[in-house]
Amino acid sequence: MLLAIDIGNTNITFGVFEGDKLRATWRSATGVHRTSDEYSSFIVNMLRYRNLETKDITDGVMCSVVPPLITTFEEVFTNYFKIKALVIEAGVKTGVRICMDNPKEVGADRVVNAVAAHNIYGGPCIVIDIGTAITFDAVAQNGDYMGGAISPGIAIATDALFTRTAALPRVDLTHPKKAIGTNTVAAMQSGIVYGYVGLIEGIIARIRSEMDGKVKVIATGGYAKMLADETKIIDTVDLDLTLIGLKIIYNMNK
Repeated sequence: MLLAIDIGNTNITFGVFEGDKLRATWRSATGVHRTSDEYSSFIVNMLRYRNLETKDITDGVMCSVVPPLITTFEEVFTNYFKIKALVIEAGVKTGVRICMDNPKEVGADRVVNAVAAHNIYGGPCIVIDIGTAITFDAVAQNGDYMGGAISPGIAIATDALFTRTAALPRVDLTHPKKAIGTNTVAAMQSGIVYGYVGLIEGIIARIRSEMDGKVKVIATGGYAKMLADETKIIDTVDLDLTLIGLKIIYNMNK
């Protein structure tokens, strides 16, 4: 079985593939100062909870936007699973040509998402990863990674509104009942959620105008479902997109 790990700034997502089937997934908060032993203990317990053992894991693949954790998880794979994991980085075959001024600047997770989206949904397409940051990735008909846009994530904006103002409270991110909030919390929820819906719709419209063909829009990430429910511009929500992309790239490099 293949253990795939997507290391993000806020959360780490784990997936176990049995053949091409994604058998189990789980998430953990990202902790830069956690040791490989701590992460290993967590992974082993989660495997057992799903009736799996460390000996069942024969291969590994990972991508990370948190450089210090690459070494930590390499130790996890080496010490606890006795395998060398494939790390998605420059030099790894992805089947995607990166059309950027400096291809090395593109985050590994964005490349992985582009690979998965093109393989599953075809091109042209736009991938929105709605996490700590919101990234927009444009993928051409032939699978070329064209570039994209990056904006602050919804949780960052919510925290900033609370920490940088004297009177506004911290609020839960939920679906607003209406745009006109009749109390402070409702007004903040309306401004945050509908504000980000407007941001997504606006950026998608501009990116689409610079692409050829009928462009599909795929959303992933922790807040993808909530925002997708508020707009018709997103065609598909695929919360396993990054894990599937890791599996596809791993197969290319076997």
